Amino acid sequence: MGAALLSQFATEIFVPVCAVIGIVFSLVQWVLVSRVKLTSERHAPGSNKNGYGDSLIEEEEGLNDHNVVTKCAEIQNAISEGATSFLFTEYQYVGVFMIAFAILIFLFLGSVEGFSSKSQPCTYDKEKMCKPAIGTALFSTIAFLLGAITSVLSGFLGMKIATYANARTTLEARKGVGKAFIVAFRSGAVMGFLLAANGLLVLYVAINLFKLYYGDDWEGLFEAITGYGLGGSSMALFGRVGGGIYTKAADVGADLVGKVERNIPEDDPRNPAVIADNVGDNVGDIAGMGSDLFGSYAESSCAALVVASISSFGVNHDFTAMMYPLLISSVGILVCLITTLFATDFFEIKGVNEIEPALKKQLIISTVIMTVGIAFVTWIGVPSSFTIYNFGDQKVVKNWQLFLCVGVGLWAGLIIGFVTEYYTSNAYSPVQDVADSCRTGAATNVIFGLALGYKSVIIPIFAIAISIFVSFSFAAMYGIAVAALGMLSTIATGLAIDAYGPISDNAGGIAEMAGMSHRIRERTDALDAAGNTTAAIGKGFAIGSAALVSLALFGAFVSRAAITTVDVLTPKVFIGLIVGAMLPYWFSAMTMKSVGSAALKMVEEVRRQFNTIPGLMEGLAKPDYATCVKISTDASIKEMIPPGALVMLTPLIVGIFFGVETLAGVLAGALVSGVQIAISASNTGGAWDNAKKYIEAGASEHARTLGPKGSDPHKAAVIGDTIGDPLKDTSGPSLNILIKLMAVESLVFAPFFATHGGLLFKIF
Repeated sequence: MGAALLSQFATEIFVPVCAVIGIVFSLVQWVLVSRVKLTSERHAPGSNKNGYGDSLIEEEEGLNDHNVVTKCAEIQNAISEGATSFLFTEYQYVGVFMIAFAILIFLFLGSVEGFSSKSQPCTYDKEKMCKPAIGTALFSTIAFLLGAITSVLSGFLGMKIATYANARTTLEARKGVGKAFIVAFRSGAVMGFLLAANGLLVLYVAINLFKLYYGDDWEGLFEAITGYGLGGSSMALFGRVGGGIYTKAADVGADLVGKVERNIPEDDPRNPAVIADNVGDNVGDIAGMGSDLFGSYAESSCAALVVASISSFGVNHDFTAMMYPLLISSVGILVCLITTLFATDFFEIKGVNEIEPALKKQLIISTVIMTVGIAFVTWIGVPSSFTIYNFGDQKVVKNWQLFLCVGVGLWAGLIIGFVTEYYTSNAYSPVQDVADSCRTGAATNVIFGLALGYKSVIIPIFAIAISIFVSFSFAAMYGIAVAALGMLSTIATGLAIDAYGPISDNAGGIAEMAGMSHRIRERTDALDAAGNTTAAIGKGFAIGSAALVSLALFGAFVSRAAITTVDVLTPKVFIGLIVGAMLPYWFSAMTMKSVGSAALKMVEEVRRQFNTIPGLMEGLAKPDYATCVKISTDASIKEMIPPGALVMLTPLIVGIFFGVETLAGVLAGALVSGVQIAISASNTGGAWDNAKKYIEAGASEHARTLGPKGSDPHKAAVIGDTIGDPLKDTSGPSLNILIKLMAVESLVFAPFFATHGGLLFKIF
């Protein structure tokens, strides 16, 4: 079948070098952000391109520069301390789960062969001998812990970078919107490149260390490596759910009492929930999203490696071809590096209307360059033809067909991104129609928003369906796995754009709380509005890739559990299918009720403070921010456990008591319904949020007829926004983790389920 043009030695150098380049680039961006000082310095007018010497609005308007900077630094410290405190509390609980689940993995997988240390016949080739189940149990446990620690680290570093940058973005907004944009985007790039490079480097090092034990037993090696994806996603679930509950409890409480009842602006320092709201942006949208996309990356890589290990790559021990998924990610880091320079160095933003196009160009440029990169890496990294395992048969695949599989995933991601933008940006008619419906009250706003969300599912599902058809036709389940990797190949740029949103949101909040000029608040609002849309695009990417990843994992699970066909007409599969389709609804109900319960406590506390603290509304007294932070922290820690348990325990219970066929049905059902609900929920919430911002900004004649702030249409829009908050930031984004996590968990435990599962059917 031939060998790859790229030698094994070159591959062993190329992958870690690209990862190190990604880490170095992120550190360079961090150094550039740190040049913005949180001290009051006199600025002489100048024309430096990056704006370090430009005059300040405060100087023009005669405001006290020193007081403004000091206040910004104080607020940033309060947000950073709150976010760090919450994450440390959350990680204490998550750490206990991590250790308990690691022990469970070892015991379950070790018991497959009765903890025997003798070599066993390989699953797919009985004439060859593979490492014992006890070895796979031990290395799966190590991989799980590695993935979990990397995921936690990704979220934590992202949060620290975001809290480091938010006040700096506010201060740069004094010089111009372009300067503020560069700081916010560079900070997002620090997170994006750190996460992508760390994920790649840890996975590569783990494979090479595991190889010392497994040697030529690639089947066992990559079966053990799947624990890496499981660890990444299990931590992401708790990060997403816990962070989502935290941020939305604070956001809903702050909006309902502050905006609707007291008619004060968003992020007004008189609002007791305002610090908790800003902390929530970091723990939910930054730490949660970082862990989520790291999980997607880890799982898609693991799924591709598992399927490839039983192909001709594995048989011929072609190291370069086996590392193809990692080569794609390596090239992705280099492509995203070039793309980032277009936003920060090659072009300069001069006006508010240039922000959103600049972010969209990032997606287009990275996709176009990555297409060329994929073609190159496929040509040098994969033999001209090879065979892939396809449910008992060996399918011959050409390297150009594999290129099309990755390419279709990459471009499907771009399509999903732009469709999401169309339905969530207030520059287009869908969101403007939702804003217009606020004329007749909150009820019509809710009806229009729900309809928009349901409609927004159509094109992304067709894009995913076409990706699945093309990639499966060309390269079976391996094609689907690499299509998911294609969608995630520009993860560094995607994360930079996504993290930019919460950083800009926090910057606006700090500007309001520090009492900065109205002109600065207009600039940060413009940054935030663009960030809202790009956050929705990021969630679209995450959901689309989750669909492909979970399908690839499903295929690997079916192969590993030795299921030849999944027949939906058999009762044991059909009951799994219908129960699996119900699980996303159950999970959404849990997470939304959790937000509602926490928001209820928050609303009561904010009302209590407004009613009992003399001079609070007049700005003469300071609110008790700490109590609101504590309410969000306590509620999120307590409420994240039941949804997490539902997701983690379902595959174990179904696999043990009902067997692998029923579990296959559950996975298929959860995938099909979960993707639809996730897209709909994220887009509905995003549309309601931007409809509110459309009215508040009053940028067009139509928007001005609905405003100003405090008008009846604006109050209706705020109610829609608060309903959408748990949809777009808690339930919707968490659902993509649900479908991935159940699939990867089933794959990890597949040997145990195949050997000991289906107890009820054995009894009866």
